[in-house]
Amino acid sequence: MTGTVAAHRLFFALWPDPATRAALARLQSLVPGRAVPAANLHLTLAFLGRQPADLLPVLDALPDSLDFAPLVLAIDQLGYFAGPRIAWAGMREPPAALMDLQGRLMARLAEAGIAAADTHGVFRPHVTLARHAPPLDRGGTVASFAPLPWRANQLALVESGAPDGLYRVRSVICLD
Repeated sequence: MTGTVAAHRLFFALWPDPATRAALARLQSLVPGRAVPAANLHLTLAFLGRQPADLLPVLDALPDSLDFAPLVLAIDQLGYFAGPRIAWAGMREPPAALMDLQGRLMARLAEAGIAAADTHGVFRPHVTLARHAPPLDRGGTVASFAPLPWRANQLALVESGAPDGLYRVRSVICLD
């Protein structure tokens, strides 16, 4: 490994509690494609991409500097991103508090000199349910479902890239 610097592929996310995770996993039956492992279901706030190991202490501590109350989310729609072929679950009207939290997180990252990877423009909060998915409306209709309530009170720094494909939570703050 001469000449290489250890790097970690990281993102900040709202991390669901076990009951919410199970409910999100049940939504996967409504969409086509390769289901994301249930253990990986989350709502990304900031994708950081590959970051050097020496930034880990700063990133691990960053959530503690954010003042936020638990959020009440209502997952009430399915959607599709054509470019990456992703089927997702999200909110018709994301709460202002969620948008504010994401904006403050991005500002704190910028203040710390940490660039978040391209978000393709506007933050569109969602939970990826399946990858390599065909368009959801291919069959003419998309299944409806009762809104799924999520009391989002866990903000996590998560690392991807493990050989088993599962994400590893590096640090988490839990508000109650």
